[in-house]
Amino acid sequence: MVFSSPAFLYYFLPITLILYFVTPMPKGSPRLRNVTLLVASLVFYAWGEPRYVFLMAAQCVFAWGFSLLIEKSRGQKAAGIYTLISVVVSFSGLIYLKYANFFISNINNFTSSNIPLSGLIMPIGISFYTFQLVSYTIDLYREKIQIQRNILYFSAYVASFPQLVAGPIVRYSDIAEALTSRVHTMSQFAAGSRRFIFGLGKKMLLANLFGELVEIYKVNGDQSVLFAWLYLIAYALQIYFDFSGYSDMAIGLGHIFGFRFPENFNYPYIADSITDFWRRWHMTLSGWFRDYVYIPLGGNRVKILRHVFNIMAVWMLTGFWHGADWNFILWGGYFGLLLLFEKLFLGKVLDRTPKPLRHVYTMLIVIVGWAFFDASSFNAAFAVIGRLFGAGGALASSEALYYLRSYAVPLFIGAVGATPILRSLAGRIEAKGNLIIVLEPVVLLAILVASTASMVDGSFNPFIYFRF
Repeated sequence: MVFSSPAFLYYFLPITLILYFVTPMPKGSPRLRNVTLLVASLVFYAWGEPRYVFLMAAQCVFAWGFSLLIEKSRGQKAAGIYTLISVVVSFSGLIYLKYANFFISNINNFTSSNIPLSGLIMPIGISFYTFQLVSYTIDLYREKIQIQRNILYFSAYVASFPQLVAGPIVRYSDIAEALTSRVHTMSQFAAGSRRFIFGLGKKMLLANLFGELVEIYKVNGDQSVLFAWLYLIAYALQIYFDFSGYSDMAIGLGHIFGFRFPENFNYPYIADSITDFWRRWHMTLSGWFRDYVYIPLGGNRVKILRHVFNIMAVWMLTGFWHGADWNFILWGGYFGLLLLFEKLFLGKVLDRTPKPLRHVYTMLIVIVGWAFFDASSFNAAFAVIGRLFGAGGALASSEALYYLRSYAVPLFIGAVGATPILRSLAGRIEAKGNLIIVLEPVVLLAILVASTASMVDGSFNPFIYFRF
């Protein structure tokens, strides 16, 4: 089940909200509501992945059981051993189900062997909930959090449906207090609903539209420079509005249920360096790799060669996290090298460069990087990049010009929507007092109606990050 479906929006969510809010809170404790949320989350996950809901449940039980052993062995060598076992087991499901076929295929290619593939599909959301399990275990071992002894509370944290299948990656410390004591208010419910509807609009009205242009390019065969740029710009906007829209919906649902999930995007396309871009894009993933991989490896407090190794290791793993294919590893290495270049050589030059030029430099590199990310192979990626700079095709074709005219307005709206301009405008309107009271419900209702119409139409409606 996805958020952008009639089944979720008009059946699952209303029923869940009714059951959740009629569930009593004796003495202000959300204990029973945690159980309601957990049951709803298991139903949500089983709706699309009935086989793998048991795997997720088993991993929750295992990680929770070992957390008790870690706490019991506090200060002893055994605590470290239990932590290692728990982390290895948590990663084992992800490695086997997501990466086994990748390793088998490469072994077959390099050794001319014929090892059969696993035949299993990757469970939706396993990359996200695995990282949550691992972060909980490591933070508990480091004594950064208090142990959660109630397995239902712990499972509600891991399996909470708002952020289960595509993030943001929520650490236990983010919602520990809310699991045991939270307050629900109408203002919080309204803020969450507003955030959810805006996220839904991002997904249905913008991301899907740009996705159509991306698919047109892929099946068209036009090799002109203009069409290649249109494709990658559309893909850049599609993946941003797709993923940030989903994150907005998840954060909004979190507000509705009394939780505050961390922000995942901060207008990355206004960045003026690659370093700045990755401080703004998928922030919970970047933060996870920083705290659980980069810093334990020594971070930047090491000799230069080790620092280079640390950055490249983190970014190759970041690429591999996104997908079990060499193009994702290349994408991670591409950004790792660029980040190193900025840190070691380009930093001072960028500081003296006018901001508009820094922004152009950043967007050029990011857009080229999406060619690796969306490609089906190395050759396909380099073919697209070649077309960007005039290799193999005309500067413009009649078809490219047609699609430029057809999508010019949506592309302009997307470019503006990817900046803080609209938020600033909304703030100015809000400052005028009563005007926002009239406009906001009208805008939200229009977005909801238009998004619903798009859902019912049953057209192009993927979530890109579901496959990661």
